Amino acid sequence: MTHSQGNNLKTGILVLSDKGSRGEREDTSGPALVAFLQENGVAEANLMVLPDDRARIADCLVQWADNDRYDLILTCGGTGVSPRDVTPEATADVIETELPGFGECMRAASLLKSPHAIVSRATAGIRGRTLIINLPGSPRAALENLAAVWSAVPHTVAKLQGDQKDCAEA
Repeated sequence: MTHSQGNNLKTGILVLSDKGSRGEREDTSGPALVAFLQENGVAEANLMVLPDDRARIADCLVQWADNDRYDLILTCGGTGVSPRDVTPEATADVIETELPGFGECMRAASLLKSPHAIVSRATAGIRGRTLIINLPGSPRAALENLAAVWSAVPHTVAKLQGDQKDCAEA
C-alpha cells in the first residue's frame, strides 16, 4: 500500500456543528466521508464532532497535526457565511501555507451543481507535514468537494513528507 493510492494516510475528520456537538442532530457527513475514504483506500479515520468555536477548532487542528501527526485532516462544516461559520478562520489561524487551488477547484466543481457554491469559503493549507482541507457541512456537498480534489491529495501528502520525484513523474 502506498500513499499514491491513498492508503495508509493517517486521517482525521473534524465535523463542526453546534447542534451535532450537543447531540441535537445526528451527524451524517462524517460517516459519509469515512465511507468515501474507505472506498479510496484509506483504512481508517478518526472522527470527531465539535461546536463552531474558532479556538476549539484551531486547538484540535494543532493537536492532530503537531502531536498526533495526521497526514490529512478534513474539516466538515462552517464554511459558509452564517455568523457561526468560522472554520476557514480557524484554519487560517494554524496553517503555515495556504493552498488556494483546493478551494478554487472545489467551488468550480460545486458551481456546476449549485449557484450557491460561490458562497463557500472553504480553503486548504499545510501545517507541518499535514494537509488540511475544509469541506462544506452537507453530506452531498462534502462528498462532491472531496471527490473534486481527491486525485491531488495523495500526491500533496507525499510531497509534504519528502517525496523527491518530479511532479511530472507523478
